Amino acid sequence: MRLKATILQGEGEQLDFKNKISNENKIAKTLVAFANNKGGKLLIGVADDGHIIGVKNEDEERFILERAAYRYCKPAVEIKFDETFVDDKLVLIAEIPESDVKPHYALGDDGKWWVYIRVKDKSILAGKVVVDVLKRHGESEGVLITYTDKEKQLLTFLNEKQKVALIDICKHLKLSRRKTQRLLVNMILAGIVKVDTTKEAEFYMPTAI
Repeated sequence: MRLKATILQGEGEQLDFKNKISNENKIAKTLVAFANNKGGKLLIGVADDGHIIGVKNEDEERFILERAAYRYCKPAVEIKFDETFVDDKLVLIAEIPESDVKPHYALGDDGKWWVYIRVKDKSILAGKVVVDVLKRHGESEGVLITYTDKEKQLLTFLNEKQKVALIDICKHLKLSRRKTQRLLVNMILAGIVKVDTTKEAEFYMPTAI
């Protein structure tokens, strides 16, 4: 009954439904997205609309997931498995905990490794700023912000516009893309700025919003 209640919540940042696992390359994106965020659960044997289909061969599903986690994820992603019966149908639960060795990369169709994060119910390709934030998120020494005119200009601009793309910030601050990205990473880590990632781009806004 508890799993039914979870399914009724629908897919989201920490929950994804799969009829079955057939593509290691594709599922790797979901695995790293969960690991790079707050963790999450894959419910195998559940359709996108929440209809419980059941798993026919749980050993095969486990094998494909484990192979995806080790061959198509870098570093490898940890998976904890559980299984339960709902209405006499087997649902395989694959839990991916939040990682402490972020970022994790998934192998793309182009043979390159890419970072994905979880945004609502989608696994989205992360931009350079988010990747750099993930790389530095575990730093123990914290972040020291030098509050120069550029930081002041950025905060004023974000407060005025509420939600701004990187290219517009570069133009406003008259800084190169690289310097602007470095500035944003520091301010995100300091909790002053937050990022909104979409399929199209990353947008930045003050954390007060």
